[in-house]
Amino acid sequence: MSESLARKAAALDAADELAGARKLFTLDDTVYLDGNSLGALPAHVPERVADVVNRQWGQLRIRSWTEGDWWTAPERIGDRIAPLVGAATGQIVVGDSTSVNVFKAVVGAVRLVDDPARTDILVDATTFPTDGYIASSAARMTGHRIVPVDPSDLASALGPATAVVLLNHVDYRSGRLHDLPGLTAAIQDTGALAVWDLCHSAGALPVGLDAHGVDLAVGCTYKYLNGGPGSPAYLYVAERHQASFDSPLPGWTSHADPFAMTPGYEAAAGSTRGRVGTPDILSMLALEAALDVWDGIAIEAVRAKSLALTDFFLECVEAYVPAGRVTSLTPADHAARGSQVALRCGDAPRVMEELIARGVVGDLRRPDVLRFGFTPLYVGFADTERAARVLADVL
Repeated sequence: MSESLARKAAALDAADELAGARKLFTLDDTVYLDGNSLGALPAHVPERVADVVNRQWGQLRIRSWTEGDWWTAPERIGDRIAPLVGAATGQIVVGDSTSVNVFKAVVGAVRLVDDPARTDILVDATTFPTDGYIASSAARMTGHRIVPVDPSDLASALGPATAVVLLNHVDYRSGRLHDLPGLTAAIQDTGALAVWDLCHSAGALPVGLDAHGVDLAVGCTYKYLNGGPGSPAYLYVAERHQASFDSPLPGWTSHADPFAMTPGYEAAAGSTRGRVGTPDILSMLALEAALDVWDGIAIEAVRAKSLALTDFFLECVEAYVPAGRVTSLTPADHAARGSQVALRCGDAPRVMEELIARGVVGDLRRPDVLRFGFTPLYVGFADTERAARVLADVL
């Protein structure tokens, strides 16, 4: 069986139209299945960052704000991310952390609704913890009620009291892909606004923010976008909302005339009003360089390979792993699957520790979930077969 699956992996790798992208990254013999937590390093980024440090900062110094186009980086890089999430230019600004952008988006959405009868902020009950923490704080600060809801029960929870709904596009534990088009439409049909967290989907599958009429969205850039540890997040505000978007963090760089240094605040036009303070230039320009790996890459091709990789991994796990040792939490249905496979496993901490020691790097979600992220730009089918075989050996 192992020889048959190894031959299949080789054939799939030979036919892979994205196989050439692997050489763009700094990789070793490890099977790296944790790109859904931290993407691999694009090979050209160190040289580009060295230029930012040595020439732009070291020689040009403050002149780089203009001569190096530092000042316009948040909007410029936002426009680089836009096609990967299905947005037109001028709607995404890069900066701050995902948590900060969740706060901006939720409070900004509440202010856009501006209806005292709409008292509820609904939040994904299975959400990544920070989204829940921030949404709860936003609810307290705006005098709203926080209502945790499982996405599968959202339709019945919506009503005339709903102001804003915050959802994760892909569940970080299970890899379940939620129905962004259908849920967005259901939310808006009740008069509420939809805010989506794209951390576990952007760069792995088509999102279609504009096509599906999403109101606001946030996301990180250090997972499938490979921006580096702690690279800045982004905020999407649909063009139709921008003129009325009232950020709860009106920092000086989102002012219409930031260098006038006036005591009164006047918001800038467009996506710029999502900025807050001075951009974090080193990590931001590292992200800009990292995005070069997407040149010429169609997100639809990435999605096709993602599904093929996760299908093949599940096939190999079924063939290799002793029966009853793991249970997949990831949906078999392609329409409900992100780009990871989550396996429930007894003694998961020990198993993941041993996998990493044997050169297969995934991650753990306590108490019992082994999580494997498949990044199509640099993960191949031979990697996938090897990971399943090593997992079987460990178990």
